[in-house]
Amino acid sequence: MSMNNNNASSSAAKDPSPTGLLGRALAAAAVLALLWVVYGMVAAGNPLWAVAALVIGGLAIWVYTASTSLAWRYLFPGVAAMIIFIAFPLLYTVQIGFTNYSASNLLTEDRARAYLLDQADIDEAHAMSYTVHRAGTQVRLALQSDVESGAQRWVSPPLDLSKPLPADATADAAAVALAPANASSEAELGEALDIRGVIALRDGLRSLKLQVPGGAVLAYAGLREFGPFTPVWQAQPDGGLKQVATGLIFTPDRDTGYFTNAQAGRLQPGFKVGVGLANYTRLFGDPDMRGPFASIFIWTVVFAGLTVVFSTAIGMTLAVLLNWEALKYRTLYRTLLFLPYAVPGFISILVFKGLFNQNFGEINAILDAAFGIKPAWFADPTLAKSMLLIVNTWLGYPYFLVLCTGLIKAIPADLYEASAIAGAKPLTNFFKITAPLIVKPLTPLLISAFAFNFNNFVLISLLTDGRPDYLNTKLPAGTTDILVSYTYRIAFTDAGANFGLAAAISTVIFFLVALLSLANLKLTQSNDQRKA
Repeated sequence: MSMNNNNASSSAAKDPSPTGLLGRALAAAAVLALLWVVYGMVAAGNPLWAVAALVIGGLAIWVYTASTSLAWRYLFPGVAAMIIFIAFPLLYTVQIGFTNYSASNLLTEDRARAYLLDQADIDEAHAMSYTVHRAGTQVRLALQSDVESGAQRWVSPPLDLSKPLPADATADAAAVALAPANASSEAELGEALDIRGVIALRDGLRSLKLQVPGGAVLAYAGLREFGPFTPVWQAQPDGGLKQVATGLIFTPDRDTGYFTNAQAGRLQPGFKVGVGLANYTRLFGDPDMRGPFASIFIWTVVFAGLTVVFSTAIGMTLAVLLNWEALKYRTLYRTLLFLPYAVPGFISILVFKGLFNQNFGEINAILDAAFGIKPAWFADPTLAKSMLLIVNTWLGYPYFLVLCTGLIKAIPADLYEASAIAGAKPLTNFFKITAPLIVKPLTPLLISAFAFNFNNFVLISLLTDGRPDYLNTKLPAGTTDILVSYTYRIAFTDAGANFGLAAAISTVIFFLVALLSLANLKLTQSNDQRKA
């Protein structure tokens, strides 16, 4: 059998038919395309991405051209997608958790240094106003310094500014030489462009450097002026930066990720460096952060747990009641009770946000008319948490209603008939027959629901946005925040975009959810073994 497979593969490789030639041509084209992509990534300064693309692309080409295993041709897309969309983001998030990556530390050290070295100040005293004139399909610039200084006008040769000049044309040695204006050159100038025409050539003007004979190199300083620029920073041999105006030396501090000076402090932007376990130490060791984090973690567990308890209790109760055959219009009741699950969740959440409005909501209008109270649902932490549980229970009970209805239908009717003969009451049937028979298959689903609500970001974000906030905290934290919304606020909103700290919290959440998934798997396996 093995010899037959080898012969088949070798004959396919040597197949001179048009189909075989087309296959080899497509494989060669795929290899060339892969090498082109990898080269582009390396040229863009992303060698790690290039290696990853080369490995995955090379495996794909091998699987679909040289591999003799048909199974891998079906499995490879799923395995590759799992690596790209699950494993890689997970490992990347974990890696970020060990860095100071944030809004202030986005760049690498080299890019942060290059950004600072590109900074320059215009010398306003020697700036020149300019006009742009048509010269056939090209343009010419006429520059005029301050009239009071007696400086003469300067004229450029014809230039093509329809597109930016190449990068090497921005060097001083390649600057366009200006010539003194005279009667002849003035006469050769065409009509001056209006401001709209100058704006259309702005990209070309920005890349233009002009050299005054015996003077400084002028660069674009706006729609009205060209002028000489003085660098703000000078590179130092040890990798530091010297401030030209003050002579201060800023050295790279690779512990904090900033160019620092003992007298002047640190420069922005900073750069990304590894900080080890600093984010985790801050998360669990900083008293000012440990307090909110511990409270948020406890509330996350309570929120997820109570949501599952309330939703299960209501859904199971309704399922038992709707299973009563003597009840009329059971189908209508099931349809009406299932509606909260059929309506998109974000719509229901926004509707409830209006219903719970303290001044104009219908819920407070009813409470005010009946009891003379208007609870501050969004301002009081306890009421806000109660509101979240109410809304989430409303959104979740139809799911358990459907589950329990199906499980109850699977219970043999003989058990209830025997119980009726024995004279058992409905509560006895529920606690002795219904609950024991549905709780085991329902347990893994309860754990899944707990894990889902553990990361129920949409409800928190749309209904309370984590508010009301804790006071006197280093990072913004809300009393109704759960871990995932707390992480989002740290990473993307009003906490300074601290991606490293947010990644550390995300890693903690991942391991917590992974433990829940493992428990779910164990319970599922245990139930399967009992059934067997």
